[in-house]
Amino acid sequence: MKASRRVAIITGSSRGVGAATAKLLAQKGYNVVINYSRSEQEALDVGAACEALGAETHLCKANVADDADCRRMARETMEKWGRIDALVNNAGTTKFCAHHNLEGLMQDDFQSIYATNLIGPYQMIRAVAPHMQAAGSGAVVNIASTAGVDGIGSCVAYAASKGALITMTKSLARALGPDIRINAICPGFIQGEWLRGGIGNETYEFLKAYLESTNPLRRTATPETIAPTILYFLEDATLVTGQILILDGGNHLGPSGNPKSPVK
Repeated sequence: MKASRRVAIITGSSRGVGAATAKLLAQKGYNVVINYSRSEQEALDVGAACEALGAETHLCKANVADDADCRRMARETMEKWGRIDALVNNAGTTKFCAHHNLEGLMQDDFQSIYATNLIGPYQMIRAVAPHMQAAGSGAVVNIASTAGVDGIGSCVAYAASKGALITMTKSLARALGPDIRINAICPGFIQGEWLRGGIGNETYEFLKAYLESTNPLRRTATPETIAPTILYFLEDATLVTGQILILDGGNHLGPSGNPKSPVK
């Protein structure tokens, strides 16, 4: 029997932006698939929070780099609820390596990062597309990054993978309309332990303070401030497809005004 509530799959939703998005969609009337590859307890916690908000949930351990896992996630969702209305391709990975360190990235690093950050979203879109097309509607949001716009970020391979994801968003938006809308968001600095752990506490705090003293909005993102934009693309942007939206407090515009010193 087809569920009366809309259904969303959010990859990589045991923490961070994925978890915040799952909770927001649960609050807004969706049933949600909580996907994880390693963090089972965190996924269970997110599922419990979503259920407390009135949603039904399905926890799915799956690696989006594995096509069989992607197809299984879509199949299990259809078996449980009979519909897939939304897909958020949030799962991602990287290797923290300075861009000038050309020996720091090997072929395996590129292949691993691309498998999750680019091929994974493609495989997930392919897995859900027939169900969205059969229903006559569906929306996808790909989580890219300002790294893919400006060639910055944790490593060259990560930036390149996000740049490719941006291009793929445009390609598939054209190919899969009118039934499926596909857009991407490009967050900049997102507060959280993942980034802190990757670049170290001192660099994290310095960069956060610098951005919050120089970008036009004097703010950096949290997962909770990113999630509403994802919801906008899923629900309200009914005439929007193939668009790429930067969420970085205006940092891409360059420093604004008289910045405060990030050093206290």
